[in-house]
Amino acid sequence: MRLPDFILENLEPILQAWEDFARTIKTPGVELDSIELRDHAEQMLRAIVTDLRTRQTRREQTAKAQGHGPVDEQETAAETHAITRLMAGFTIDQMVSEYRALRTSVVSQWMRQVKDGTPINVDDMTRFHEAIDQALAESIASYSRAVEASRNVFLGILGHDLRTPLGAIMLGADVLRRTEGAGARSTKVANQIYTSVRRASQIVGDLLDLTRCQMGPGIPVRTAAVDLAPLCARVVEEIQAFHPEARIVLETPSPVAGRFDGARMEQVFSNIISNAVQHGDTARPIKVQLKIEEDCAVFSVHNRGEAIPEDVLPFIFNPMGRFSQRTAIDHGPTEGLGLGLFIASEVVASHGGSIEVSSDADQGTVFRVKIALNKDASNVA
Repeated sequence: MRLPDFILENLEPILQAWEDFARTIKTPGVELDSIELRDHAEQMLRAIVTDLRTRQTRREQTAKAQGHGPVDEQETAAETHAITRLMAGFTIDQMVSEYRALRTSVVSQWMRQVKDGTPINVDDMTRFHEAIDQALAESIASYSRAVEASRNVFLGILGHDLRTPLGAIMLGADVLRRTEGAGARSTKVANQIYTSVRRASQIVGDLLDLTRCQMGPGIPVRTAAVDLAPLCARVVEEIQAFHPEARIVLETPSPVAGRFDGARMEQVFSNIISNAVQHGDTARPIKVQLKIEEDCAVFSVHNRGEAIPEDVLPFIFNPMGRFSQRTAIDHGPTEGLGLGLFIASEVVASHGGSIEVSSDADQGTVFRVKIALNKDASNVA
């Protein structure tokens, strides 16, 4: 008996085996009933049967094995199944285990038929494993997309809701630190509160920007006629005040005028200079340069200190690529998520510019940003 015929004739025992296994998986919340446990299993099995009955060339089989099979424009049963399992509290490992159990159930029941003398079609077995793998890949991709989307929505809501109380605290602290007649201790505490809340607000802003980049086309910019020189000088002054142990040397002509989003460019200056202060050797000067080259604004930051590891350098502007269990253990949680450089690179990209980094033990680390003075931005809000 051909495998697709066997699956259809034994659909109920196969589905019952799926249900029995799914019932053993412990998830939070109310226990699922029979219909919920069998969720989309029959549709997936029928899709597999259709695939087994479809003629396939050697080239098509090779392409499918390499992950280049035909793409269904409609959402497949496997993709929908992943979403319902996620909503039911299944982990991705538990969902994957369902497919292992389904594979075992079908193969073991079919092999029992073979032992009874029914001839076996080897090609059916190969095609069946390919179909299961395809369904599994679709489910994993769908599950991962849903998790990422829910995480982005959560971060967006969290950042939006935190802005109001943080703004109120920062306003109150600013009033207290400017109050005449307040004692030195009260003024110092108010300044500490203001500085800390401002830093927290910056982190929330970075999280919102990260969410915006992952859910949309990038960071929107609103360009206007701006002189970058005073903006850069102000950022250097603020960072120097916050890090008095560092020595930041600024070189810039005036003006460096063009069409930029001033607030966003301040983010670029602040994030890159702060990164140099945090990771550089504060005993040696950090050189910040802003100049005009070939109708472009060129901003560079040069610091000495430990070089950026070669395995990190290609992912320096990607916070996800930079993370690993090893780095988390080596550097601890205080190192941050690396959102600053990511935000800087996204802002530069939205301006239609480029950002580069070079680093070695002898020459130090140099970040270099280049943006046309009067070029239309690529992502104008």
